[in-house]
Amino acid sequence: MNLGMGELLVILMIILVLFGARRLPDLARSLGESIREFKKAGRDTEEKNLAESKK
Repeated sequence: MNLGMGELLVILMIILVLFGARRLPDLARSLGESIREFKKAGRDTEEKNLAESKK
C-alpha cells in the first residue's frame, strides 16, 4: 500500500469534513491511547509466553 501526498491529503480532508476541526484532537488522542494499549497487551502476552516456555 503506497500512499502519496495527494492521497493522504484527500484522506485528511474527508476526516476533517466527517468529524470537524474541534473533534480532531480528541480523535487523535484516543487513537494514540488505543495503539499504546494494543502494544502493551502484545508485550504482556509475549512476556507471559516466555515465562511459560521457561517452566
